[in-house]
Amino acid sequence: MAEPESDWVILAEIVRERGNRGEVAVNDLTTGPGRFTELGTVTLLASDEAVKGDFEVEEAWEHKGFTILKFKGIDSIHEAESLRGFRVAIRPSRRRPLEPGEFFFGDLAGCQVIDAKNENLVYGRVTAVHEQGGGSGLLELEDGLLIPFVKEICVGIKPDQGRIEVNLPDGLVELFREQQS
Repeated sequence: MAEPESDWVILAEIVRERGNRGEVAVNDLTTGPGRFTELGTVTLLASDEAVKGDFEVEEAWEHKGFTILKFKGIDSIHEAESLRGFRVAIRPSRRRPLEPGEFFFGDLAGCQVIDAKNENLVYGRVTAVHEQGGGSGLLELEDGLLIPFVKEICVGIKPDQGRIEVNLPDGLVELFREQQS
């Protein structure tokens, strides 16, 4: 039986095989390759939440905008290809402690996005965070609006309060609505 996703912290998604030794390229939602080697072992989850198993991370490094992972026992392109689409996860108890003011991207899902100057102006709830590398990304709201996740726009990030305060560029919401119609 599959574990509920809330029992997992998703660290990355396997995008494709890389190289001929069984390495995989991942969209990394962590602080970088060092986090994977620090953890040592991670769990791979299928899209239906089924657990494929625990995998030992032999090596992790950055290459052309991706984090590359080499798992022990995955030693060929064919074996690596079979992992495409799996998510790399850990149990919440294995998260590292956060410093004051830090947060996990996964904790932003469900936060209400509110105008920093007018708290009565609510843009919606975050349904996904799309990591773009380099610490930036996009917040996707329930209506599909994408908000750049940069400190100049997201000025108050408070996942413990379930809110993100933003100063949106003039015309962003209007441009989005125009494209939707």
